[in-house]
Amino acid sequence: MTGASYTRYASLAGRLVFISGGSSGIGAELVRAFAAQGSTVAFCGTKPDGGQALVEEVLAAGGPTPVYAACDVRDVAAYQALLARVMADHGPIRVLINNAGRDDRHRMEDVTSDFWDDRLSLNLKHFFFAIQSVAPGMAAAGGGAIVNMGSVSWMRGRPNLVGYTTAKAGILGLTRTLARELGERNIRVNAVVPGAIVTDRQNTLHRDAAADQGFLDAQCLKVRLDAGHVARATLFLAADDSDGMTGQHVLVDAGIAQQSVIV
Repeated sequence: MTGASYTRYASLAGRLVFISGGSSGIGAELVRAFAAQGSTVAFCGTKPDGGQALVEEVLAAGGPTPVYAACDVRDVAAYQALLARVMADHGPIRVLINNAGRDDRHRMEDVTSDFWDDRLSLNLKHFFFAIQSVAPGMAAAGGGAIVNMGSVSWMRGRPNLVGYTTAKAGILGLTRTLARELGERNIRVNAVVPGAIVTDRQNTLHRDAAADQGFLDAQCLKVRLDAGHVARATLFLAADDSDGMTGQHVLVDAGIAQQSVIV
């Protein structure tokens, strides 16, 4: 839990929201944030029981009952079948949050063809096929909002992440192209682009005092960001309050992408 408080958006109450990768990290905070809006939240993760604790947490907080299912988003047929079941059972998905991904470190020399394909499948490919699945029902219901989760890592040229950064850079093209294609159906497509976000995964794998200081030195704002910062921007882009915005990349990075060398 981030302990974040959220602005209430009346337009999100009662809407069906689907979040991929919602059982941990940023995704889990998104589940909490949308449930607090009164949205019906469906989400997926990789483990059969991976969402149970979060479902119970949301219910204890008085939110609508979330829907959880295990799915490997790299399996396009299985993922699209899951989305179809959610829509058959609960109605049109009005908000789609493409969030699932992994930033595993890898040296350029160690990358194989299969690993490369897997990184793009895990961090980009499923975004498109989820949009393809939900867009017809979303349009028939009057429109909706799609938010793609990016990363400033590609903007900064971060090393040992080339499969990940290439995929995340592709989200820029995906977002802008589909914003144009889906605009006539009243579907908005935007991206939230997080910077260095403190999550349990980052605490376990990469975080120490030196890393904290390095991020603070590089950022304009001298505060470590958490998942609540990302959720607040995502809620805004999902709500009707941002109904004039599409094709945008909104950076939630405390200014780290503005880092430059001072001569």
